[in-house]
Amino acid sequence: MSDANMSEEQTPARAAHVLAGAQIDDSARARHLLAEARRSIDNIDAALVHLLAERFKHTQRVGLLKAEHGLPPADPDREAQQVARLQELARTSGLDPVFAERFLRFIVTEVIRHHEQIRDDVEDALAEDGTDGSTSPSTPTRRAQS
Repeated sequence: MSDANMSEEQTPARAAHVLAGAQIDDSARARHLLAEARRSIDNIDAALVHLLAERFKHTQRVGLLKAEHGLPPADPDREAQQVARLQELARTSGLDPVFAERFLRFIVTEVIRHHEQIRDDVEDALAEDGTDGSTSPSTPTRRAQS
C-alpha cells in the first residue's frame, strides 16, 4: 500500500475525529452557556424571593391597619386596578399578561388570607381584653366570614 493510499484510508477516520472534537467543543460550550444562564436565573429567583418578602412585610402592615379600622381584608376595586396595571406592564415587558394576572391573583389570595388571620388575631386580642370595639370607631367588629 502506497503512502497516498494510506492517506486516503485515514481521511474518513481523521474527519470523524475532527468532527467529534468539534461536537465536544460545541457540547462544552453549550454546557458553559447553560451554566451561565442558570446562574442568572438563580440570581433572579433569589431577587424574586427577597422582593416577595419585602412586599409581604408591607401587606402585613396594610392588613393590620385594615383590622384596626374595621376594613374588610379584600378590596376588589384595588385588586381590579392592580390586575389591569400589571397586565399592561406585562404586555410592555413582553410577558404573557394572562400569566401576570394569574401570578398576581395567587399573591392577592395569599395576602387576603393573611389579612383575615390578622383580623381574627386582632379580634381575639380585643375579646381577651374584654373590649368589644363599641367604644372606639377605629376598633374592628367581628365579621362573619363568607
